[in-house]
Amino acid sequence: MNHLFLLSFALFIGANLWWGITALHRERWQIIATVPYRRTPEGWQGINLTYYGLFNANAYVLAVLLYLLLLEAGGAGRAPILLSVAGIVGCCAPASRLIARLVEKKAYTFTVGGASFLGLLLAPPLFSAIDHLFRFHGGQGFPVAAALAALAIAYALGEGLGRLACISFGCCYGRSLESCPAPLRRLFARHHVRFHGKTRKVAYESGLDGTPLVPVQAITATLSSLVALAGIFLYGKGMFTAAFLLTLTVTQLWRVFSETLRADYRGGGRMSAYQRMALFSVAYGGAVALLFPATAAAGIDLTGALGRLWSPPAILLVQCGWLAIFLYTGKSMITGARISFHVHRDRI
Repeated sequence: MNHLFLLSFALFIGANLWWGITALHRERWQIIATVPYRRTPEGWQGINLTYYGLFNANAYVLAVLLYLLLLEAGGAGRAPILLSVAGIVGCCAPASRLIARLVEKKAYTFTVGGASFLGLLLAPPLFSAIDHLFRFHGGQGFPVAAALAALAIAYALGEGLGRLACISFGCCYGRSLESCPAPLRRLFARHHVRFHGKTRKVAYESGLDGTPLVPVQAITATLSSLVALAGIFLYGKGMFTAAFLLTLTVTQLWRVFSETLRADYRGGGRMSAYQRMALFSVAYGGAVALLFPATAAAGIDLTGALGRLWSPPAILLVQCGWLAIFLYTGKSMITGARISFHVHRDRI
């Protein structure tokens, strides 16, 4: 049943990635809706709600659901699971904007790399504190090693699906093919990406709209999603430490390398702050795996856990979380709109 779950989940993720990678670079897939909010002599001013926010919210929610599912399957108690989610998401969501402001000196942008770095730093002491808290009160402890593995897998999935948001907004974009060495130009001669639309970051920041670029977002989305699926497989076998180290190492080392393929501004210096964070994360993760060793576990039932999570409170929690993330990341602070209304006289 675990294999059936993994296959079904892989097909779902694959379908999302295939559609997003092949469609979202087109101009129509940046703004999902515009809401008029102020009347001016020239017409109504509008607030743009973006597909960036939609796909970010999807990625956040699916990552949290996967985290809940894995820990539920691992036998963790519902209360400590929810407490750990509140701690990690409550810190990382605001940090995604704050760290980007500190590193890139921009007020209206987000960083997944910075937020994930903070989450990794906080997770071991937070999970250990939750474990001691519930044990102290005579309850079931919190499986720290399993939680770290679940968090790393969920992050990899969120990183993968979240890159669809980057394709939609035209951020985190790759270098132009003409600026790449000859081997890269040959490699991506047929499989490159062109973004269309002057309101995309790739256009207003670098003027690269319509230019063949290295499809770094698509590669990141595919690689991160594949390693998340591999992590789920190992987790289902009870191999928590292996799942944690695999997903963490692959995603962070790819982040270090992938930034050499990117053209967007990532802060000053030959090595960006995000690359240094990623390298430190790999070393820190290795130390954490030694501090919180995991014993092989049996009886991991992913489909059974999915059935237990399918309840009205969980569904409402997910919907509220999705809406909050969508409004937080999807309300565009960079683009604006002017709206006018008229009557179709021929339809009166």
